[in-house]
Amino acid sequence: MNALLPLIGAEIPRLRRYALALLRDGDSADDLVQDTLLRALERSQLWEAGTNLRAWLFTIMHNNYVNGVRRSVRQGKKVNPDHVALAVAPTQVWPLVMRDLDLALARLPDEQRSTVWLIGVDGMTYEETAQISSVPIGTVRSRLCRARERMREMLDGEDAVPDAGASEGNAIAALSQRESRAAASDRSV
Repeated sequence: MNALLPLIGAEIPRLRRYALALLRDGDSADDLVQDTLLRALERSQLWEAGTNLRAWLFTIMHNNYVNGVRRSVRQGKKVNPDHVALAVAPTQVWPLVMRDLDLALARLPDEQRSTVWLIGVDGMTYEETAQISSVPIGTVRSRLCRARERMREMLDGEDAVPDAGASEGNAIAALSQRESRAAASDRSV
């Protein structure tokens, strides 16, 4: 068991990221990680050396999460009055984020855009996307990787989708100006 402790400790950041993805609440995610680690240590004799420790820990976490969801359904949702937000969350942010995402997606090359759409929106697997696009699976992975990088650059402002305050007309004009500048700099090189 002593040899297992440092291996488990190295997986804590990944466990916490997964817990945050599942619960979307830092305190609840920390509780889930703690419950997972406790259960893993209590049942450490069940882990077989040479097998995938990360998969074993993630399975424990997923099962703890599912059990918690089932328990909350049976018991009803408990509300902590200290965590109740009295103000209404702003609604104007998400339409702007979606607009920026639409503009970034529209600027991708057709192959990358269709790959992102099939995998990200339609929920297709890489294999299904490769079959639909009539390309090898490696090409699908490459297109998806490049599309994600390109969209990240555009959304982070490196190659920008315009700022949230810009109107749609200004957004299109700003994108056209940036593309013109990029084309001019390519010609001068």
